[in-house]
Amino acid sequence: MKLSQFKFTLPDELIAQYPVENRDECRMMVLNAKTGEISHHIFKELINYFEDGDVMVFNNTKVFPARLFGNKEKTGAGIEVFLLRELNKDQKFWDVLVEPARKIRIGNKLYFGEDESMVAEVIDNTTSRGRTLRFLYDGDHEEFKEALYALGDTPLPEYITRRSEPADAEAYQCIYAEEEGAVTAPAAGLHFSRELLKRLEIKGVEKGVLTLHCGRGNFKDIDVEDLTKHRMDSEEMIVDEKLVEMVNAAKDRNSQVCAVGTSVLRALATSVCMNGHLMTFSGWTNKFIFPPYDFTVCNALVSNFHLPLSTMLMMVAAFGGYDKVMKAYDVAVKEGYRFGAYGDAMLILR
Repeated sequence: MKLSQFKFTLPDELIAQYPVENRDECRMMVLNAKTGEISHHIFKELINYFEDGDVMVFNNTKVFPARLFGNKEKTGAGIEVFLLRELNKDQKFWDVLVEPARKIRIGNKLYFGEDESMVAEVIDNTTSRGRTLRFLYDGDHEEFKEALYALGDTPLPEYITRRSEPADAEAYQCIYAEEEGAVTAPAAGLHFSRELLKRLEIKGVEKGVLTLHCGRGNFKDIDVEDLTKHRMDSEEMIVDEKLVEMVNAAKDRNSQVCAVGTSVLRALATSVCMNGHLMTFSGWTNKFIFPPYDFTVCNALVSNFHLPLSTMLMMVAAFGGYDKVMKAYDVAVKEGYRFGAYGDAMLILR
């Protein structure tokens, strides 16, 4: 497959800038990957497609307030720092992106907060935009994290062109999020309300959980036409024994296994055995999935509508079939579905 095969015209007004008022009342397109049949629903009708004994797998990663706005020493020039991951708790080292990167040098000090009480020193240049910062803070680790996060904004994707607002701290977080470490939300999970989860539980649909800390690499531009030459950023993930047993038992009794989001799809594809069953996994994945790809664990996928040329669109096309998914996206544009993390949902059944 070529990069250009995932290009389509998406009007700017279809990129959702705000979430719907009620999580489970966005629109939902259902695509039958076998027949190509498309139908239109409200998200909470998802429950009608699952039965007692089916398994839904969720990603319980938790987004932290990763975007900081500060100033450079001496010049006072405004800078934006995007926290990627904590490298060393004791030294308070963080892997970050800095904009504008060209003006930031090793040894520069950066100040954050209205009183500039949070100070960081640039100690390494790792890429053209990446840096390693050492935060200069005297308190213990918990106090430091609390102070740092108090200064941070919710890290909305760049295609949401407004600055984050207080309401985004809750809206851009799955209600079942537990394990801190993501800088982008697993957006398919944003549609699940407590009421819908409870109704699924009552119906007998099992809730499986894994952790994959979604990084900024999902939104990195692909700069090669030949997709086999693209390399994904690595993301930390955990698939534990409880989930393995749940999913393998469901497969053995021919129940449905549904991945809630492309991050779950990647994690399950990373931890699959030769026989199509799951095995435990704790480590990092940089798996890049695009058509054609043989999925052996899941036969259902909940996803958002993704932007052109994105790795998430490629993964969805691999799951539902390139031709059928691209046709469904054409229908979505014509029908005015909302795209992106705050947009509408898609259920693909295989």
